[in-house]
Amino acid sequence: MPKLDCSATSCTYNKDKLCAKGDILVAGSEAEKSSETHCDSFIGAGRDCYCNSSSNGKEKISVQCEAINCLFNEDRTCSAEHIGISGQQAHSSSETECSSFKKR
Repeated sequence: MPKLDCSATSCTYNKDKLCAKGDILVAGSEAEKSSETHCDSFIGAGRDCYCNSSSNGKEKISVQCEAINCLFNEDRTCSAEHIGISGQQAHSSSETECSSFKKR
């Protein structure tokens, strides 16, 4: 599992730049660059959510990935040692991105 660093601090799952969800989905099936990807698991803080956002963030989590053009995509699972999700000012998933995306 990749080590995660998430700057989308407005996400309900973000706990000290770690993810309390336990797993995420990176979307962008036809992405050619990182700005064409996003964290599909993002939920803005304060939005109605039936999730446990009170748990602690985890340093390593499972990352499912639809960005098939990414070097780290192995059978729709991220194989990178480290993954960064950016989106410090994000209010929706489309304002986030997988900053670790590398084109094959």
